[in-house]
Amino acid sequence: MIAGPYSQAEYGPASGFDMNELSDLLQPGAVVADLPVANKKGLFQQLGAIAERVLEVEGKLVIERLSERERLGSTGFGGGVAIPHGKIEGLTSVKAAFVRLEKPIDFQAIDDMPVDLVFMLLSPPDAGAEHLKALAQVSRRLRDRPFVAKLRGAVTTDALYALFASTETRDAA
Repeated sequence: MIAGPYSQAEYGPASGFDMNELSDLLQPGAVVADLPVANKKGLFQQLGAIAERVLEVEGKLVIERLSERERLGSTGFGGGVAIPHGKIEGLTSVKAAFVRLEKPIDFQAIDDMPVDLVFMLLSPPDAGAEHLKALAQVSRRLRDRPFVAKLRGAVTTDALYALFASTETRDAA
């Protein structure tokens, strides 16, 4: 169980949020293996490009919202993982992208470790509870060390995408 704002007690099955929807947030084109970026700014630019191309969200707006949120404090939560997120006008549901970086970058994470796994969440401005539940779900999945090791070992983008779907199928059984 995870303590703090992403705890099972707050966002478990009793909350009405289906814990098997992570792959529903991710489209295959929004998952990228070995993305080459030099720093956080470059990462946000690439995430903006992915959002524009695949999620049909204005890339510049994504970069602005992710940067605004990051100024409040790093979304790097440790273990080489970050969950940058923001609220975007015009969205009707939570959308996501996942990238594994070619080389880890400094993210000013809570444990000062560089980040190589990045799960971006974008939500409508009025999706308070839905946004927090999605953050909790992603946080739980990315704190699972065996799952994170599989993400780091996946050879292709397709293999990365399949890991999210296959883990949920196993958990649902």
